[in-house]
Amino acid sequence: MNPALKEIPQRILNLAIGALTQANTHAVYSDPGNEHWEHICILNTAHAGELFLKAIIAEEHPLLIFKDIFTLDDNTGSSLDIETLVRRGRTHDFERLPQILWATTGKRLPNQQCFERLRQARNSIQHFCAPEQQDFRKLSLEFIYTIIDPLIAEAFDLFAIEYHEDHSVSYDYVVGALLRSELKFSVPGNFKVTEINMRDELAGASAAYRAWVRKQMKRVGRLDLVS
Repeated sequence: MNPALKEIPQRILNLAIGALTQANTHAVYSDPGNEHWEHICILNTAHAGELFLKAIIAEEHPLLIFKDIFTLDDNTGSSLDIETLVRRGRTHDFERLPQILWATTGKRLPNQQCFERLRQARNSIQHFCAPEQQDFRKLSLEFIYTIIDPLIAEAFDLFAIEYHEDHSVSYDYVVGALLRSELKFSVPGNFKVTEINMRDELAGASAAYRAWVRKQMKRVGRLDLVS
């Protein structure tokens, strides 16, 4: 295999992190003038999911993300290179990636139902118009934190909450949105928030979710945030 092909997983991963950064921002933040973010967050979330899944698959072998590797041979080169892949390669469609993930890694996609709901919303927004009476921000966060987050934590030791575009603070407002939605998330060992009060954000949460949060804070030595 051409050594240059080994760069593919990292290239995809870098793009995926960028898409996740936008997805988190558009799903959490809302101000006058950016109402379109409610729809854009679906597109960015789907893009991030697609790229992360391809990065995980490409870790097994870079060519596994392509539909038909036989079409990559143009009978002119001695070895397959990045330029040929860019010019001739066609990667698997978004909706097929859960099956490709399972076939190549043995891993089942978490929350397949959420994947399908977001896929349908993405298709409607991208190709026609946004479905009515749906909370797209809520759907985006569910996809990010029940599908993307556990996968990238295991595969790349990445924490989804750390990627957002508000450089003035840490992930405080992302965490606040997750707490209010009772969504579990991967918690880094150096976890800290200063702009939100976690006790206030958890005021309406179920006992089970509050217990989960408390367990995570105990694990990282930050029980003071919820006590």
